[in-house]
Amino acid sequence: MKRYLLMLAVVVLPMFSWAQGSAKVPFGDPFIMLYDGTYYAYGTSSGSGIRVYVSDDLKTWRNPEGRPRLALKKEDSGAARDFWAPEVYRVNGRFYMYFSGESHVRVATSDSPLGPFVEAPKKPMFMGENTIDNSLFVDDDGRAYMYFDRFNDGLNVWVCELEADLKTIKPETLTKCINVSQPWEEVWPRVNEGPFVMKHKGRYYMTYSANSYESQSYGIGMAMADTPYGPWKKYGKNPIYQNVGELVGIGHSAMFRDKRGRLRIVFHAHNSKSAIHPRGMYISRVRFKYDKEAGYRVMVVDPRYMTPVLAE
Repeated sequence: MKRYLLMLAVVVLPMFSWAQGSAKVPFGDPFIMLYDGTYYAYGTSSGSGIRVYVSDDLKTWRNPEGRPRLALKKEDSGAARDFWAPEVYRVNGRFYMYFSGESHVRVATSDSPLGPFVEAPKKPMFMGENTIDNSLFVDDDGRAYMYFDRFNDGLNVWVCELEADLKTIKPETLTKCINVSQPWEEVWPRVNEGPFVMKHKGRYYMTYSANSYESQSYGIGMAMADTPYGPWKKYGKNPIYQNVGELVGIGHSAMFRDKRGRLRIVFHAHNSKSAIHPRGMYISRVRFKYDKEAGYRVMVVDPRYMTPVLAE
């Protein structure tokens, strides 16, 4: 019996916090960037802008310079509220933050990953309708694409190419990628959102989320394509991550490589099975595996997730 309990502990413990009793990182829609030996995390958490935390090891996170910091402040943006889903990229020596503000996709820039990020001009990238959850992808040929959500037929994922300034869309390239089309996505309501695209062995892989973020059935799906525009084919065994361990409401993921070059995925989940907020940030490993039945490589997310914590 003692041996059985020991084996059970080995299996279960990796799915909980590295520091029992410490606070989880309170981010929805999290994103992590590794730059110059430091990890930077951004997410949905403040009504006054976009907060940033830093870490050396992904396990323990802290406020930069020992105090709370907004990488983007409300006064430096054209939006007055609803600062959601930030992603930060370093391109040509400058940092670009793509985020949603007042249900419009926006971009701000800075010379530092800590900010201050400033939106200039202070206007949405896509005018005329509500759009959210923008994500940048730069292909091997240097062409930049923005994936985002449009509010038509529920929420669905679109793509467009960007001009060299990485701020201006090319309207003629607007192309629909995916919409609700699989049974697991039809819990409530019609939602495909939070896209993130990466390239692996010449093929394009998209992770996305389906169902409302308020639903415990919020989950992560995967789609594949041979070009940035598609056509995108959803994996027949979706979702690839949903209701894992004690977590519910899993979704809005992004990927990054750690200091050892290993592919990681960061995502949020509900605070508990009885409360949605504050949502917490979690991290897991990703690998690619050939699915003999499907006939192509698929993305596999390790069920042994990490629960990052804030330093006390």
